[in-house]
Amino acid sequence: MRVLGIDTATRRASVGVLLNGEIVAEQSQTASGSHAITVLPLIADTLQRAGCTVRDLDAIAVSCGPGTFTGLRVGLSVAKGFACATGVPVVGVPTLEALARTVSPHHGTICTVLDARKGELYAACFASESGGVRRLTPDAVVTPEALVARIVLPCVILGDALPRYEAFLREHLGSQATILPYDTHGPRGGIVATIGWERLQAGATDMAASLEPTYVRPPDAERNARREGTGPASLGAGEKTAPDLGPPGRQAPKPQL
Repeated sequence: MRVLGIDTATRRASVGVLLNGEIVAEQSQTASGSHAITVLPLIADTLQRAGCTVRDLDAIAVSCGPGTFTGLRVGLSVAKGFACATGVPVVGVPTLEALARTVSPHHGTICTVLDARKGELYAACFASESGGVRRLTPDAVVTPEALVARIVLPCVILGDALPRYEAFLREHLGSQATILPYDTHGPRGGIVATIGWERLQAGATDMAASLEPTYVRPPDAERNARREGTGPASLGAGEKTAPDLGPPGRQAPKPQL
């Protein structure tokens, strides 16, 4: 089975091809502008390196968020277009989980963090286990202060929020937090393809027409509409779609952010 994996959730686009459970080609590229310009040539080149074409694919896996709003829409649109053109299934893959899977197996907690702008981060925690990771917390949008107050140590931290918040995290978490550089531990399309393949093996697929990005926090346009009283009234002004993480220091059977 050949699976194409696409990740455009951050400024670094990554594409990979999986053949019968093995990554056979993978490339990444940091976009200076929109992924809409760069991702199709990146896919074409990666498929060529894998010795196949779009018509040879058996499935498409795509990173579905959280992440940048425009980047997620580009990746989903490309994946849906290929799926409709070829008739192959498409599988959505959680961005933070795929990022956690890029870490080599070890004993402990993995916290993946993406820059959500506005002084906030998208974050989730996972337990490293043989053959993969196990989710410990749902995707959430948090402030850096809330993250350091609630994260369980020791842990490994990685993601594109680190260039902005690494100094803050090192100051408040100390040596019990292992921080992996984003330059060497970024998104991997091959990992997205791997998780998609695993989901397919378990019998899970998504409907291309209904597959949507996971934003966690509503886009600015939607939030502004709510403030002006022209959008949905399910959330009040300033509210987030992230779950309540609870007060700092609260004890729970699972690690908190």
